[in-house]
Amino acid sequence: MGMARQLYQLQVIEVEIKSREQALAKCLGQLGESQMVAKAKARLLSAQERLEKLKHEQHSAEWEIEDLEAKLSAAKDSLYSGRIKNPKELSSLQHEVEGLNAIHDQMEEKVLGIMEQVELATAELDNLSNKFKALEEEWHGEQQRLSAEIEQLKSSLSKLKNERQMALDSIDAETVDLYNHLKKQKGLAVARVEQGTCCGCRISLSTAELQRARGGSLVKCNSCGRILFID
Repeated sequence: MGMARQLYQLQVIEVEIKSREQALAKCLGQLGESQMVAKAKARLLSAQERLEKLKHEQHSAEWEIEDLEAKLSAAKDSLYSGRIKNPKELSSLQHEVEGLNAIHDQMEEKVLGIMEQVELATAELDNLSNKFKALEEEWHGEQQRLSAEIEQLKSSLSKLKNERQMALDSIDAETVDLYNHLKKQKGLAVARVEQGTCCGCRISLSTAELQRARGGSLVKCNSCGRILFID
């Protein structure tokens, strides 16, 4: 096998290694809880807290109504029992009953308003809960897919790195140094030749360059300096 071909195959392996390493880094970066799931969870917790607060307000108002009803019942019993004869005391008790009735009506309106808010908050919570569950299931599926892809990438990288080492072992040290020097300078050390043109710089090659490259010698492009490879 010609040296240019060996170097080209080494380059193909290294390009693939770089591509797989970038894909692996991207997959690793996507592991963990997503911002979308975290935000959905935060909205759900906020809705739960709001609903609990409204329910607490409703219960407190209902207990207050129960206390009012007990006071109102006692006041009415005293008012209509006939035990109180003093007109002034009766008038005062009548005012007390009227005042308690007014407060009772206000509290009932308040409870009805809170109940409407509880109903809306419950519907919102159900909606957010369904959305969160759907996002969480999608996230779990994506995490499983990423984990499988990561393992596959690690396995393929291991094989490619073994292939790279085998390729390096078959090339003399001086040529490897030249290859690494060109790679550091130009990104790609070897340029394929297609239709008499260097694919590294898109410049047409001379007949002499093409003949030397076809003969198996290591030939560098006069324009870009890359090693020429003719398939």
